[in-house]
This record gives sequence, structure tokens and C-alpha cells, in this order.
Amino acid sequence: MDARIWTYIFVGISFAIYIGIAIWSRAGSTGDFYVASGGVPKIANGMATAADWMSAASFISMAGLISVMGRDGAVYLMGWTGGYVLLALLLAPYLRRFGKFTVPDFIGDRYNSGTARIVAIFCAIFVSFTYVAGQMRGTGVVFSRFLEVPVETGVIIGMVIVLFYAVLGGMKGITYTQVAQYCVMIFAYLVPAIFISIMLTGNPIPQLGLASDAQGESIGLVQKLDELSTELGFAEYSSGQKPMIDVFAITLALMVGTAGLPHVIVRFYTVKKVSDARKSAFWALLFIAILYTTAPAISVFARTNLLNTVSDQPYQEMPAWFKKWENSGLIAWLDKNNDGKIQYDGSGDAFEKHASTAKVEPVFVTNDPPNEKGFFGERILYNEPTDFSNELYVDPDIMVLANPEIAQLPGWVIGLVAAGGLAAALSTAAGLLLVISTSVAHDLVKRTLNPSISDKTELLVARLSAGVAVVVAGYLGIHPPGFVAQVVAFAFGLAASSFFPAIVLGIFTKRTNRFGAIAGMLSGITFTATYIWYFNFGVGDFKGTPDQYLFGISPQGIGSVGMLINFAVAISVSRFTPHPPKHIEMLVDSIRLPRAAFGKADTGPSH
Repeated sequence: MDARIWTYIFVGISFAIYIGIAIWSRAGSTGDFYVASGGVPKIANGMATAADWMSAASFISMAGLISVMGRDGAVYLMGWTGGYVLLALLLAPYLRRFGKFTVPDFIGDRYNSGTARIVAIFCAIFVSFTYVAGQMRGTGVVFSRFLEVPVETGVIIGMVIVLFYAVLGGMKGITYTQVAQYCVMIFAYLVPAIFISIMLTGNPIPQLGLASDAQGESIGLVQKLDELSTELGFAEYSSGQKPMIDVFAITLALMVGTAGLPHVIVRFYTVKKVSDARKSAFWALLFIAILYTTAPAISVFARTNLLNTVSDQPYQEMPAWFKKWENSGLIAWLDKNNDGKIQYDGSGDAFEKHASTAKVEPVFVTNDPPNEKGFFGERILYNEPTDFSNELYVDPDIMVLANPEIAQLPGWVIGLVAAGGLAAALSTAAGLLLVISTSVAHDLVKRTLNPSISDKTELLVARLSAGVAVVVAGYLGIHPPGFVAQVVAFAFGLAASSFFPAIVLGIFTKRTNRFGAIAGMLSGITFTATYIWYFNFGVGDFKGTPDQYLFGISPQGIGSVGMLINFAVAISVSRFTPHPPKHIEMLVDSIRLPRAAFGKADTGPSH
């Protein structure tokens, strides 16, 4: 059977399992819908947390970015890994002990303010929609290639699936679905990595293969990749191009952004008690580490095979996978020296000569290319120009998905990777959509607008808001603001600049009050969102260039500065405004001190 049939089989079976789990575990109350009634086993919750946290950005885009960017791409690996450790050790136990299962709930009660709750609701929805845009794009990328349908159709299929099990099952359905999705995801990630590690290095363990010599050669695999990269016109793979301050800023933004993500924090309320939350955090970290330690190896394997396949080869002799990905608009070639081969020797006016011969303007890159062909039959792409310093353009989001095809692995492996990519995108999308529906139904309607609403009506509002959120998420997936990991980095920066300071100050200080928290969140997220918009989405004179970056920090890392602004504003405003009420100070003590000191048992979350 060919890869397409295998893809239908694996995707069909996995989707049937997800839907079956959703029907089996459908939510019957708001407790089921929001936190699965706090009854999820520790290991299962660890798997679900790992699947929820390891989104399409982790499965599809992270290794792709490391593959394309080299050492600079490692900021995503360091930031996301460190962020989960920070969340598990610094915040999760205290938030779980507080007993409120949403971040707006915590902020509203800790700062004794309905206004603070509304600001937190806005931030949660804004961050979640930014994040979910990347997941829906990942879904569209997978479907567009492996099922050979338009990206828009792929996004719509993903919307229907997510809508079904998120709206029907709520957190209970999503949790057990994510356990299955983690199993699919990790199996799909490791199988091709093991195969390719054996092919390239003779070592079946990808992590060790990365540090081994290339098969049959006395040169390290990474060193060989450096040589291949420079031959094609790329910088050395192991060299870094980003300023060190930007590396630190992006890593920090991703770390503290992870610790402020609402859809990850709520996971610690789905177990029975605080001690179980700590144990499930350990299991989640272990499950996450399996994928994250494999990602650098996959990035090197994929890039080595890609350059071995295309370097100095005639375009017309490219294998079928190259042409299929080219049709999706996610890989492209521009023959700068007009010789029909995929290489780059920097020859004079070859670019202008080619453009004249092809009678079109070869400007890159778009996800919706027209059908014009260049002089050698290559697809001509249109959109805003990119830095095209070599003849080959590769979208980072395809490296993991195309990896088995490039390595000429069996069709069933290709189908398995497709199912894994969809599991990664859909698992996180479902968690984010639940955050949005919970923010609307519980935090806005139940806790703010209509406290007397019945449990049944609240559940209906939650499901309706989830349905609306799916439609908006689908639109953002069809019209994404960037690469999957790039969009996700924006979401982490927004979470870092809004939630992280408010949560940390709420737990570890008594002096921070409602005025400081509100001013800090608004100033942090406004600065970060404006900076991201100005440098990525602005137009004309209102769009910045990299040479205008503040301190050399890119939009992906500006959340670090937004976080510092939030801290500074919150602390300063609190110092010049009244102290919080006495009962709020006692509330902070009850979060930080042992439960026994207050005569309370270690119980589940309050609703």
C-alpha cells in the first residue's frame, strides 16, 4: 500500500478512538466539563498534560526550526523545557492548593476584584486564540500534504473533530482523549527517528546517534551537516546568528510564558489532591522529555537527508515528495545561476536573468501559490520577499512531516507521522478551546454577570462558547499570522507579560493589591501585543524592521520585557495605593503555608 492509503488508515483509526473516548467520557456536569471532577489518575494526567503542552509547535515545528535555524532554533527547546519545570515547581502546587481551577478565578479572588477578573478573562482569551491559531495551521499543513486536500479543507476537518470531543466531553473527554493522543504522538515521533538514526549512524538510539559519526565515515554527523550546509549557501548548521540578548530574551519569554499558560495550569486541578498534582507533574515531565530529547536528533537527520537529496541535483530529477510539498507552497527553489540544479554559487546577475526568462517576478513565499511555472518547471511563488540567500526555501513546518519521505521510509511510517502530527495539533487545540469556553461560561457569566445561573445552563453556555471558539480558531488557522512555532512563541510572550507576574506576586507577596495587578497586566500585555503587531503585522510606515528592535530583541522574545514592565508597574502602583484587606492577606498565607496550619484537609478544587 502507498503512503496515502496508510495515512487514511492511521488517521481514521486514531480519529475513531478519539471520538469513541469522547462519547464514553462525556461530561454530565460542570465539574466534569471543567476539571473532570478531579478524578483523573496521576499517570494518566501526566500523559494528558504532556499531550496538552506538546502542541503542533513541539511535534511539527520545533525540530523544523532547529533544522532550519541551527543552533538558534535551540531557544525553543530550552525555553519550553525550562518553562514546564518552572511551572511544576514554582506555581502548580500553590495554585492547586488555592482550589480555583482557572487563572481568572485565582486573580479575581486573590486580588478581591471583579475588574481584575475581567482583565484576566480578556488576557486568557487573547492568549488562547493566539496559541490556537498555530495549532489549527498545523492541522491544515498535515492534511494538505498527506490527504492532498487544500489547507483550508484540512483546517475545517480538524475543526469538526475538535468541536465534537471538546464540546461533548469537556475536560473529562479531552483528558482521556489526550492520553490516547500522547501514545500516538510519541510513537509517531520515535519510530522514524530510530529508523533514520540506524540509517545515518548505525546507532538505534537517536539521542546517541546525534553525537555519532556518519555511517561509513570518520566525521561526526553534525560536522558533515555543516559542510553540506555551506556547500548549498546556508550558514554552518552549528553556528548561531542571533544576538545573545535575543537568545536569552526568547528563552526567558518561553519559560515564564509556559508558567502562565491557562490551559496547562488547569491540568493540576484534574487530580484528587495536591500531592497527586506534584506526582502528575513529574510524570508529565518524563513524558515530555522523551520527545524533547529526540527533537535535536530529528532536526539533524532531516536536514542531512534533505541536503543530500537536493544538493547539486537537477530540479527535474527531484523525487515525488519534493514536487508534492512544492504544490503545497511549503518548499520552493529559485535557480539563481540558471543551470537547472539546486545549488548556489553567488553568480552576478543570474537572479535578474532568471526573472526575465520566466517572465514573472519570483518573489517568495505564500501558502496559496498560483499555477505559473518558471523556466525549468519550478513553481513560482508570490508574497512578501524573504531573505533568500540561497536557492532553496524550506518551510520549517514540513521538516518533521517530510522526514520519512526524504529518508525513503516505508509508507506506513509516513502515515503514522501524519497521525502523530494531527494528534499533537488537536490535543492542544482542544485544551485551549476549553480554556476559552471556561473563561466565558464560568469566569464571565457565572462569577461576574449572573452568579445565580444553574449548573445545567452554565454547561450549555460553556458548550456554546466552545463552538463559537472553534469557528474563530478555524478562521485563524486558515489565515495564520506566521509559522506554527512563531505564532506559539507570540502566545507565550503574551502569557509571560500578562499572567506570570500577577500569579507570582499573588502567591509570594501580600502587599500587591488589585490596583497594581490590573495596571501591571494591562501595561504588560499592551506593550507586548503592540510590539509584536508593529514588527510583524504593521503596514507602511507603521511596520518596523529588525534594525529597530528594542535592545536587539525580536518579537518572539519581547514578552520578557513585557513581563518586567508588568512586575515594575504592579509593584510600584501597589506601593502607592491601599494595602489589601486583612482576609486577602490571610488567603495568601493559606496558599503558602501547610494546610494543617489552617485546619483544612488536602481536598480537591472548589467549584
